[in-house]
Amino acid sequence: MEFNFLITALAALIPMILGFIWYNPKVFGTAWMNACGFTEEDLKGGNMALIFILSYVFSFFLASILSGMVIHQYSFFSSLMADPTWNEAGSETYKFSQTYMENYGQNHRSFGHGVLHGVIVGLFFVLPVLGTNAMFERKGFKYIAVNVGYWTVCLAIMGGVICQFA
Repeated sequence: MEFNFLITALAALIPMILGFIWYNPKVFGTAWMNACGFTEEDLKGGNMALIFILSYVFSFFLASILSGMVIHQYSFFSSLMADPTWNEAGSETYKFSQTYMENYGQNHRSFGHGVLHGVIVGLFFVLPVLGTNAMFERKGFKYIAVNVGYWTVCLAIMGGVICQFA
């Protein structure tokens, strides 16, 4: 089983696309600015090219690690890698892995299953990290809800795309 660079690169676009919608003033943008204490003037300026490039790179990192969380077959192959013959045609480990993939290679490989894991990552990784930061930064519930909601939806869609198509 190989890492699918193209699907990962496409999934990394999801946070940028959803961010344009989510943080639009007509959706949650105004609530987010109020929760952060920002004005529209505060958000003007900055090196937007650098911000978008780094945002995409960070999104690619997320999509890359999310692959291993939403595609269970990666765990199977990682357990075989201790055997130096795991990918040598004819070896017992190789034959075993081929049989396994023929029988179970498509189990839990659906958009919905990826969404489920994306939501789990959002609630059990993103919420504790952003929630802890927000408490120490003295940010309110609205700040946490807008940002954790965004990342949970992003990770759900990314997980669905990766699990279905990678």
